[in-house]
Amino acid sequence: MSGSQHYKVVIVGGGAAGISTAARLQKRLAKGDVAIVDPSQKHYYQPLWTLVGGGVGTREATMRDEASVIPPGAVWIQEAARSFSPTDNAVELASGGRLTYDALVVCPGIQLDWHKVEGLEGNIGKHGICSNYSYETVAATWPAIQQVADGKALFTHPNTPIKCGGAPQKIMYLAESTFRRRGVRDRVEVHFYSGMGESFTVPHYARKLDELMARRKITPHYQRNLVAVRAEERVAVFEQLDRPGEREEVPYSMIHVTPPMSAPDFIKQSPLANAAGWIDVDKATLQHARYPNVFGLGDASSLPTSKTGAAIRKQAPTAAANVLACLRGEPLPARYAGYTSCPIVTDYGKLILAEFDYDKNLCETFPFDQSKERLSMYLLKKHALPKLYWHGMLKGRA
Repeated sequence: MSGSQHYKVVIVGGGAAGISTAARLQKRLAKGDVAIVDPSQKHYYQPLWTLVGGGVGTREATMRDEASVIPPGAVWIQEAARSFSPTDNAVELASGGRLTYDALVVCPGIQLDWHKVEGLEGNIGKHGICSNYSYETVAATWPAIQQVADGKALFTHPNTPIKCGGAPQKIMYLAESTFRRRGVRDRVEVHFYSGMGESFTVPHYARKLDELMARRKITPHYQRNLVAVRAEERVAVFEQLDRPGEREEVPYSMIHVTPPMSAPDFIKQSPLANAAGWIDVDKATLQHARYPNVFGLGDASSLPTSKTGAAIRKQAPTAAANVLACLRGEPLPARYAGYTSCPIVTDYGKLILAEFDYDKNLCETFPFDQSKERLSMYLLKKHALPKLYWHGMLKGRA
């Protein structure tokens, strides 16, 4: 588009956060008041990629046309945002167009920094390298797991914030189960290499995961951050964060890589970012720290909680309520306490449902110990949560 157009609310990002917030706002505002800026033609339900990588379901079932999830009455601007001028209440588009707004919601998602692992780009799907973290790469994971007959199977977790902190372990547990079922487990070593210092950030769940790894003879290595792969040699190179300057080279039969992640570059370079590059917002109100008519949520925000769809499901109502109050010039009524959830698949038919808040307090939904592996929670993830996402959350109903 060219020229300048004005909207009551501009939302940058058409993923889970943008669509669910837009759906709630559009119910309270007039047709055409809300504009969603996103160049994507497709919308993905990413939590199922773990199961796709584990041989359960197809990646095509996780995808829908972006046009099908745009809320009725909202305007879809199918372009990329380039920069922000918050003092002028303006968003610059990649095409050179300009949008102005009364209120701005910024939620463009997280950036996968494949390039920060030397030798990774161009080799996913080859030489035993796989990753569930994009629609383009997830199809290579199940074949990679099936091809392992001996040697070391490595599963990595970077030292950056990532989408769903438990996800790097989920595919590891499914792979280990597959090795057992295929009768090759006694010839395959399973290793978890993490740039973090523990298996999980909440001690209640970490204890269970530590016990699980010990029981299944999975070896964890903490403070180990993947920095390179020598693909043709099948060697992974880790920096030892607890021993600066030292590196460890590990041969592998297969490696599932969780890439480093960060806020999108156009966010890092904008006046909306904090020193770490994330959208600088109040953790309770989601209002920007310096621009009162700007709000941020989702994976690109500075909110100090796990970056999950479940977190967004609780953030979106807060964002929508506070945006509407801002438009009316009223005090912001809604508060977000940091709720997030990570359904940790531990086997085919087993799942630990971790739910907690900013202070690592448990916020469990069900009247039983959710740190115990359960079939019911696995079925919840596989069947119920996708329906809740498409028909509830994205519609502003849940």
